[in-house]
Amino acid sequence: SDGGGMYNTSSSPTLTNCAFTGNSAYASGGGMRNGSSSSPTLTDCTFTSNSAFNGGGMANWSSSSPTLSSCTFTSNSAGNGGGMYNYDSSSPTLANCTFTSNSADYGGGGMYNYASSPTLTNCTFTGNSAEYQGGGVYNYASSPTLTNCTFTSNSAGYGGGMYNDNSNPTLTNCTFTSNSASSKFSSSGGGGMYNNSSSSPTLTNCTFTSNWANDYGGGMYNPGSSPSLTDCTFTGNSAFDGGAMYNSYGSSTLTGCT
Repeated sequence: SDGGGMYNTSSSPTLTNCAFTGNSAYASGGGMRNGSSSSPTLTDCTFTSNSAFNGGGMANWSSSSPTLSSCTFTSNSAGNGGGMYNYDSSSPTLANCTFTSNSADYGGGGMYNYASSPTLTNCTFTGNSAEYQGGGVYNYASSPTLTNCTFTSNSAGYGGGMYNDNSNPTLTNCTFTSNSASSKFSSSGGGGMYNNSSSSPTLTNCTFTSNWANDYGGGMYNPGSSPSLTDCTFTGNSAFDGGAMYNSYGSSTLTGCT
């Protein structure tokens, strides 16, 4: 049911140069499931072609917060959180990690955060996809911190790079390039980022370049949300309405942006 490759409960093992390939779980954690405050340390580990309903590569539950350094998540798949799924105050720390070509049937092709606030530094999300929300990252009631992270060529119906629902992430020196939002449903938007339901992300020195949305906000779409942007740049983004940014029933604050 859980933890196809490894299952940790109230445990925090140390793993170096380990590979999780082709494992599966019916419920959560195709490659690894961490529960009951399990916080393993992983260095130079790979998660490839694992699958589960939640967290194809890794699922973290019940205040589990692993530390990952130079780990890769490639071609994992899930209903939610193709690469990684974080739930119930699970806030892992990731440095120099990559998420490539992971997929989700619903939300969070690369990563799905539910009431969790991970910290990501120098991480990349490339070519991840979700049928509905958050091709790169999906956040619900979460406040992750991202520094020097890149989102490239991710896709979803809503929020190709990142989708925020009632969430307040903090992003510094992050880039969103060539992400896309296109859906068989109406009102797709937020090629780079989609902020929904009173989300108030804070972005500093971030760039949005060549992102695309079928309907609203090629770079960013803000329905009922109030993001704060400082020294951010929007270049070559496109959409039917609001190529760079589309605001609806919200109050965005932009300072020193171009």
